[in-house]
Amino acid sequence: MIARALGRPGLKFNAIFGIAVTGALILLAVFGPWIAPFDPLKLDLPSRLSGPSPVHLLGADEFGRDVLSRLASGARTSAWIAFATVAFALITGTLFGVLAGFLRGWVDRAIMMVNDAFLAFPGLLLALGLMAVIGASREGIIVALGLAYMPIVVRVVRASVMSIREREYVEASRVMGNSEIITMARHVLPNCVAPIIVLATTMFGWIILSESALSFLGLGVPPPAPSWGNMLSTARPYIGQAPHLIILPGLCISITLLGINMLGDAVRDWLDPNI
Repeated sequence: MIARALGRPGLKFNAIFGIAVTGALILLAVFGPWIAPFDPLKLDLPSRLSGPSPVHLLGADEFGRDVLSRLASGARTSAWIAFATVAFALITGTLFGVLAGFLRGWVDRAIMMVNDAFLAFPGLLLALGLMAVIGASREGIIVALGLAYMPIVVRVVRASVMSIREREYVEASRVMGNSEIITMARHVLPNCVAPIIVLATTMFGWIILSESALSFLGLGVPPPAPSWGNMLSTARPYIGQAPHLIILPGLCISITLLGINMLGDAVRDWLDPNI
């Protein structure tokens, strides 16, 4: 199936580009401190607002901090937050989605009533409200964005479970005397993996964008720790004097989102049984 999918030129390009961008992000997240040429918090006032040079390859910001080092550290921050948030949203959302779709009845009604209340708010708006209560921190971002995107996971998993629970092998598991928990764990949940994987790749990009937006608004990663969002925010007063401070983090966000979305499209087609 994957071989046939990779035989399609458009899909092959999507997969290669998406894997390359995602792999680069992961490498920066893991090896960022060793790749960065300077400490991202180190001040060099004589070099403030300077452009690319042999010393600072991508220039320096308003405090003379190396932009390349801060971009690498920002990638590490964004990737760590995105991985943790996706894990939080998938684990909680899958648990509630399986319970709602398989048990039905009052359990389904209670879970979906709360879930629909969360869905009534746009994800970023809900995260903004939660961040205002929790406070600006990495852990707060993970909890806020995880709760904001969890209802989507619940919906997707519930829909998958409702179609799977009527299959013959699920009924056979009941006839054999297996409990509902064993049936869900052995026969229902494994068959929901494909849509969960596709949703996870898509959510990864959403969360990077949302984290950047929160940091841009001052509710994300607190300065002086670098993130792509707060780098954009702090560079606004210097857009005329040092445009690279705006352009470079913006390009990082755009290319990362493009690569992750293209990887998500490729994964979706790989897992499509009609291919």
